[in-house]
Amino acid sequence: MRVTAGVDLGGTAVNYTFLTTDGAWLIEGLCEHPARAQEGPVVCLQQIADGLAVAATRAGIALDSVAVIGLDTPGPASAAGVLSARGSTNFVHADWAGFDIRAALEHKLGRPVTYLNDGNAGALWGHYAIFGGIPATSISAIVGTGLGGGVIVDGSVVKGRSGFGGELGHVLVPYHSIPGIEGIVPGCNCGRTGDLESLCSLTAIRRTLLPYFLARYPDHELRGLDQQHAAKKVRGLAERGDEMCREIFRIQARALGLFFDEMVNTFDPDALIVGGGAIETDTGFQRWFVQEIRAGMPPQREEQVDIPIHIMPNGDSAGARGAAIEALTLARRLSLV
Repeated sequence: MRVTAGVDLGGTAVNYTFLTTDGAWLIEGLCEHPARAQEGPVVCLQQIADGLAVAATRAGIALDSVAVIGLDTPGPASAAGVLSARGSTNFVHADWAGFDIRAALEHKLGRPVTYLNDGNAGALWGHYAIFGGIPATSISAIVGTGLGGGVIVDGSVVKGRSGFGGELGHVLVPYHSIPGIEGIVPGCNCGRTGDLESLCSLTAIRRTLLPYFLARYPDHELRGLDQQHAAKKVRGLAERGDEMCREIFRIQARALGLFFDEMVNTFDPDALIVGGGAIETDTGFQRWFVQEIRAGMPPQREEQVDIPIHIMPNGDSAGARGAAIEALTLARRLSLV
């Protein structure tokens, strides 16, 4: 049996999965190994190789059965897998600047390696889970520390000329139209004001939304806590119905509604998908969040009001699964499976 591997590399951990040619996943859930990315490429690449062997043992396969490996990492990076010369998210060691991680891993493992950024990989899995091999178009927004995502057209990832296709977090939205945030100036780490990530991310909660709303709720239990710790507690409190924290998530959902409206009028997609840690919650909260997204979308054309909004399945392993799907495409093209 020949398979492809998905390798989702983050700053602290690597997550693995394996995909057979008939679409079976050999690992369910997370299969993690320490990344040690802060120690530089040499150490990290060895960690990836060691973890792949551990994952293969868990899946009950021989390493020789892996035909192609799909890799995904946070950006910024080129479509070919060359990390930005200014450094890349979670990869702060100086040797990562301008590093060709795809080619280096290919040389390390002695077999073909494909590359996607983590947002595009997650978007590819969400699309595949909903549509399988049917040609379709979907837009995914993945809400985490930042805002990732991707655009899939007829089953293929839109990567763009320099690999920045699908950088959805940095699309500007008309945030002034969102009620309840009068006077707010949402800034993003990229330098823009009012892009999707500046309102819809954990960073946005910490930097902008939580300070703004705590001024309105001076007796709230999060007042006085370390800002980073407090921001991480907002989701759980919102899920349990806390008024202020629900209002923060309502703002994020309304920002997503404005963004999805732009995407509907650009791509006329078959589906919209929301994923990420922000909505790894119970189904009741997920339904409420999707309803708030709908409420944030301006009136649609009659032909477009039925575009579904899906919750990303298998959110914690979406990146690894998308990377494995991309690898399977190459393996078939090269007749390796």
